[in-house]
Amino acid sequence: MGLPQRKIDHYTYADYAAWPDDVRYELIDGEAYAMAPAPTRTHQLLVGELFAQVYNALKGKPCQPFVAPFDVRLPHADEADERVDTVVQPDVLVVRDPAKVDERGVRGAPDWVAEVISPSSAAHDQITKLALYERAGVLEYWLLHPTDRLVTVYRLVDGRYGRPEISEMKDSLALGVLPAVTVDWSVFPN
Repeated sequence: MGLPQRKIDHYTYADYAAWPDDVRYELIDGEAYAMAPAPTRTHQLLVGELFAQVYNALKGKPCQPFVAPFDVRLPHADEADERVDTVVQPDVLVVRDPAKVDERGVRGAPDWVAEVISPSSAAHDQITKLALYERAGVLEYWLLHPTDRLVTVYRLVDGRYGRPEISEMKDSLALGVLPAVTVDWSVFPN
C-alpha cells in the first residue's frame, strides 16, 4: 500500500496528520514506515496486560501510561509540530512530565517505552527504533519477545544505551525509571 498522498522525499507531522485515519505509518527522520496489519491475538494480550499493570500501578499519580495508537512526536529541537519529522506509536509508554502530553499525544521523549516484537517488526524495533529512542533520550526501552518469553531492557546512561539486560518473562520486573511499578509476568498469556 502506498502513502495516501504524493510521494515526497521528506515527510513531516503536517503530512502525517493529513493522512486518513485508517492508514497507519510512523515517521522517522522524514521517512514513512508502514505499520504492519493488525497485531496477533498474543501481541494484543501482552500489550493489554502490560498496560493494565502499569496503569493500575500509576493510578492517581502525575505520570501517565498510554497505549498504541498514540502519537509520540520527537522533535530534533524546538521546531513547530508541523515541521517535526519523527512520529512513532510505541505499544506502551509512560510519561512522567505532564507538560509533554497534549490532545495530539506526546511531544518529546517518553520516560519508558515497551514494544512487543512481532516477526514483521523485529528489525524495525530492535535496530531503527532502538537507535531513535537512544537519540531522543528515552530513559528505558523494553523489547518483549513473546515467542521466546524474554524481555530485553535498555537503560540510558550518559546519553547512551548500555549493554541490555535480558531476562525471562517469569516472576516480576520493576521499571528502572519507576521502581515502584512492577510487572508480574506470571499473569501474562503463554
